Amino acid sequence: MKDHRHPLRWLLPVVFAFALPGLASAAPPPASAASTAAAPAPAHPQVALKTSMGDIVIELFPDKAPKTVANFLQYVKSGFYAGTVFHRVIPGFLIQGGLYTRELRPKRTLPPIPDEAHNGLSNLRGTLAAARGPDPDSATAQFFINVVDNPRLDYVGNQSGMTWGYAVFGKVVEGMDIVDKIDNLPTGPQGPFIGDVPRPLVVIEGAKVIGEAAHPTPEPVSPVTGQVPASAPAAKKPAKH
Repeated sequence: MKDHRHPLRWLLPVVFAFALPGLASAAPPPASAASTAAAPAPAHPQVALKTSMGDIVIELFPDKAPKTVANFLQYVKSGFYAGTVFHRVIPGFLIQGGLYTRELRPKRTLPPIPDEAHNGLSNLRGTLAAARGPDPDSATAQFFINVVDNPRLDYVGNQSGMTWGYAVFGKVVEGMDIVDKIDNLPTGPQGPFIGDVPRPLVVIEGAKVIGEAAHPTPEPVSPVTGQVPASAPAAKKPAKH
């Protein structure tokens, strides 16, 4: 899912205690405050993408996708994303970017990372996922943002790349209106791509870490656990075929 082959098109697919003899009546030592305190909530870093159409703020989930988040942050901190574009827009489905320049030439990336799609998170509206090719362990710099609920892109099994799914590792917390504007741009062929390139190209002018969320966003767990999926936008264009 990371080059002009458009692979997404066919993916509509104890601790326990016991009493010792003679010690049953002994009172247990008082628990320390540290041992009884609740574990702190995991830190959720936030990243701001400054685009030519407006800013998008993304909250990351390193507790569920540590390798994918670390990989993304490495690209962010190195300045890699500055000058890349959203080169693929499939209306009513997703927007994708993070690799190609304004001239639609791919930038040199770091080695690919292991796939973390089997992390319990779902490709719901507004989530950020790692783009990849047919090999599940082929993700590098590219990512996509789900415009609608796309649970069909979730992990199903390890039988093949089609069933492996796409690793969710973040969620848009500000600027979803910008994502929707990008989703509504006209598209067509350009450069090496036979279609789906937005007009005009949406440039990522910069990306930076802006801190940690004071109140972490609930993680988008799979709908099968009972979480109600996010609602889709009121009006959307049909997906291309």
